[in-house]
Amino acid sequence: MLDCSGCNDNVKNPDVIKLFNDELVERIEMVPYGAPQIIRFGEGYLAGITLMQLIETSNINCHFCDDPASMYLDVFSCKEYDDQIVIELVKRYFGAKNVRASYLTRQA
Repeated sequence: MLDCSGCNDNVKNPDVIKLFNDELVERIEMVPYGAPQIIRFGEGYLAGITLMQLIETSNINCHFCDDPASMYLDVFSCKEYDDQIVIELVKRYFGAKNVRASYLTRQA
């Protein structure tokens, strides 16, 4: 789970968010289940875009806030992946200046 602040205006761009999602799924070697949902809603400080991508091993959820430009990402998967790839992509696509990561490991 990532809590990211100090992002750029790409958090407001559904086309960039789609590109981010597609590259993320590919780079962490997940298998998408259907197309991602990318929906803008909310008002005031709650306004933003939410991304939801089902994957065979669970889902990827992210909410992008317009102001202040920030994002909250959860890559939930039973399959292991390289978390540093996720952080690298977040910084590259959204220019996040601050990234706070939290990790939960599923117990078998």
